[in-house]
Amino acid sequence: MTTVDPAADPAADPVALVEDYLACVGAGRRADASRYLAPDAELVFPGGRRYRGLDELAAGSTGRYRFVDKHRDTYESLSTPDGAVVYSLGRLFGENTYGVHFTNVRYVDRFRLRDGLIVEQWVWNDLAETGVLDAATPAELVAEFRP
Repeated sequence: MTTVDPAADPAADPVALVEDYLACVGAGRRADASRYLAPDAELVFPGGRRYRGLDELAAGSTGRYRFVDKHRDTYESLSTPDGAVVYSLGRLFGENTYGVHFTNVRYVDRFRLRDGLIVEQWVWNDLAETGVLDAATPAELVAEFRP
């Protein structure tokens, strides 16, 4: 994993910055991931759940799953007058609270960056639609999404 230091290089590649951030989040390294967030960053998740940092997000996610991570399939980015917007598209995998593993659940994340830091993350995914969080046994899993 390449590490981008947003404090040292605010003009760093926004895709590399988002990749590093997501890799840290996925590995449970909240302190490392938090250095990519602006102090006033807002994280918006399905259902309109809004968080002001990763500790708040972790607390708000308790009881939804044991862990979740992302297979990041593709990125798209564009420059804006005050920074950049980066989209990350891919598939979620993880384990729900019943210990049932799931995979291939679609997601899209939209990041807005300013001065080399993430000021906004919007998350869309199909966790609720697939029913994977409620499956108490592997047999109860809805057919996995196949891109």
